[in-house]
Amino acid sequence: MAHPPRNVCLDTTKNRMTRTCFTLLSVLGLVFASGEAWAQVWPTRPVRAIVAFSAGGIVDVMARVVCDQLSTQFRQPVVVENRAGAGTAIAAAFVAKSDPDGYTVLVNSSAHTISPLLQPNPTFDPGRDFSAVIPFGNSPNVLVVSPSRGFKTVGDLLAAARAKPGSLNFASAGVGSGVHMSAERFLASAGIVAVHVPFKGSPEAISELMAGRVDFYFSPVGLVAAHIREGKLLALAVNSPKRAVILPEVPTLAEAGVADAEYPLWYGLFVPARTPRHVVETLHRNIKSPQDTERGGQACDAWLGTDGHDPGEVRCACRSRDSHQRGHHQRGRNQISQKFTAAFVTGTDRSNGD
Repeated sequence: MAHPPRNVCLDTTKNRMTRTCFTLLSVLGLVFASGEAWAQVWPTRPVRAIVAFSAGGIVDVMARVVCDQLSTQFRQPVVVENRAGAGTAIAAAFVAKSDPDGYTVLVNSSAHTISPLLQPNPTFDPGRDFSAVIPFGNSPNVLVVSPSRGFKTVGDLLAAARAKPGSLNFASAGVGSGVHMSAERFLASAGIVAVHVPFKGSPEAISELMAGRVDFYFSPVGLVAAHIREGKLLALAVNSPKRAVILPEVPTLAEAGVADAEYPLWYGLFVPARTPRHVVETLHRNIKSPQDTERGGQACDAWLGTDGHDPGEVRCACRSRDSHQRGHHQRGRNQISQKFTAAFVTGTDRSNGD
């Protein structure tokens, strides 16, 4: 029996090995392609939305409106978890240390950039450790008092504060919270002194205000509008440049004689830095402003406005603001820059480019 030439055997073996290599490479290519496609599918499990305030406050209400909407759209639960305390630092520090995979997000207010400046040893940097996704909107605060205190106007409140410096006190939703900074801005602009009484959240502060145990409070408008209409609280002024839509009869602080005291609040959603870009964009694309939803229109009874930035523009310029604000902070905690209240502006993209 004749045997094939040796070089023919070698060629056959070589061809067989080549085909095997091509097959293995094709399989590996499909595996990697499938893995990459799978990585782009988000979310595939429940998402935790960490809210930096207690239940019942305006931030909590808006977070629940948005999370209900996202749960329906994603077909995955987006679960609200309240972690109030330390001027929102507890929630922010928790999210900052979470995996940057989009499954833990933060809902916070303007306190997000202020709070670290008031902490002796902050464990996170809002500019370095977070990427901003989208603003929910902004809201004026309204200066409210209990009718039992006898203050009918801002002038009455100022007269009492100046007659006995330090005799009045004011509530807040925690040290460094937006409502705390609103009050501090008012005190600095009016040139008066009052004692700060921080609470865990707005609901507790409002309860103590109505009970007469604190003298005044700068509350998000939507939280106290019903109490004002029912006569349980008296609105003296709003801290926005214009009057609030739902309280058109209430003057601005400027109209009441206190200039340079505006400090409206903003609210928004953040993710840990280095979160994949497609996750940030998916969140941004699917989130509607709370007042644009059926439930939100009923629950968020406050003036809100969004700026419509895309993820490439929606950034928290915390590094520049941090430097700017530290300069003010060194000269006194009451000196709060109005520019620092802007929620999201063009800045460095800290999301992962994946």
